[in-house]
Amino acid sequence: MDRLTDVLTAIAHPTRRAIITQLAANGPTRFLDVARPFDTALNAVTKHLKLLERAGLIERERRGREVLISFRPEPLREVAGWVHEYERFWNRQLDAFEQHFRNKRPKRGKTR
Repeated sequence: MDRLTDVLTAIAHPTRRAIITQLAANGPTRFLDVARPFDTALNAVTKHLKLLERAGLIERERRGREVLISFRPEPLREVAGWVHEYERFWNRQLDAFEQHFRNKRPKRGKTR
């Protein structure tokens, strides 16, 4: 898979988005603290974290006996860039649509 596909796959699931939100708000966090808010098996959280890690959205760092998980926002820039291209497309389409109706508007001073 390419990087964009990995990131889009990672953010497609609400649990993974919730993990990202949690890590972004709280900073580096231990695994059990990441897993605590979710009503799911620890194994399921591990799988979510692996997908996030493969996409480059999290990193793990060993500090003594603990492993802390941190959010890495950089891969989301690629998604934002991809979405931005479509935003420009739709802006052009809407501008043309607006211009079409401006051209059809009756001129002032003329009556039908």
